[in-house]
Amino acid sequence: MGSARERWLPGAEAAGRSTPKYEQIRHDLATAIRQGDYRPGEALPSQRDLSASYGVTLMTLRQALRMLSDEGLVVQQPGRGTFVAPPRLAYQRKSLRSLSDELRGQGIDVATQVIRLGNRRPPAAVCAMLDIPDRPRALRIERLRIVDGKPAVHQVSWVPEPYAESIRQVDFTEVTLYAALAEHVGLVISRGTETIRPALVTSAAARHLRIAQGSPVFLSERVTLGIDDSPIVFDRASIAGDHMVIRAERVANTMSWSWGLPSGGN
Repeated sequence: MGSARERWLPGAEAAGRSTPKYEQIRHDLATAIRQGDYRPGEALPSQRDLSASYGVTLMTLRQALRMLSDEGLVVQQPGRGTFVAPPRLAYQRKSLRSLSDELRGQGIDVATQVIRLGNRRPPAAVCAMLDIPDRPRALRIERLRIVDGKPAVHQVSWVPEPYAESIRQVDFTEVTLYAALAEHVGLVISRGTETIRPALVTSAAARHLRIAQGSPVFLSERVTLGIDDSPIVFDRASIAGDHMVIRAERVANTMSWSWGLPSGGN
C-alpha cells in the first residue's frame, strides 16, 4: 500500500484550494478504510507520522481524526493510538456535523443560499447563549437550505468576535461554517448542546420556506463549543416539518439520530 501522502496528493491537488486540508485528509483516510487498506481493529500510523506524511500540523490532523471518530470509522484510545472501528460501528451517526453535511453524507442534494450576512447587535438571549456581555456586535449569517430542490431549512447563525472578523469574507454558499472556523481561525469543534422542539414558523422564516405563517416546523437551537468549552456559534434553524424527518437508531443503551427525507421522497 502506498503512503498516505502518495494517495492523498492527487486528490488534494484536484480538490482545489477551497477544500480545507483536514477535510481532504478525512476523505482520504475514510476511503482507505472503506476500501480495506486499513482493516477493522488495525492501528493507523501515529499522529506524528500521519501529520508528517500529509504535510500538515498536528492540530489539522487531529481535526480529521476527530471527524472520522464522529463518523464511527475509527476509535481513539488514549495512550495507544487510533484504530479502525469494527464494521458494526462504521456507519453510526452520532457526530456534531452541520445539517447540510449530514444530508450530503446520505446522498441528498443540498444547496445553500445566503440571505444576509453582516455585523449586528445580537439579542440578549443570544448573548446569554454565547456568554458575551453588553451586547457587542457579532456576525449574523442568515441562510436558506434547499433540499432536493425545495426550501427546507431557514437558519440564522451568530458568531462572536474575535472569530467573526476572520470569516466575514467566506462564501458560505460553498463552505460550511464549521469548515470556515477550522480553516480561517484554527478552531477545533469539541461538542455542542442542541434542543429540538415543535414550533409554529415565524413570518420571516415562512416567507423564505414558502409556507404559510404559523405552519408547524421543527425548531433547532444549538450552541457549539470549542475544545476549551467556550461558545463559538449559536444557531437557530426552522426546519420544514412536511419535508424533513428525524430518524433514531437505538443500540443497547445508546441512541443516535439523524435528519433525513421522508420515505418515498417529497
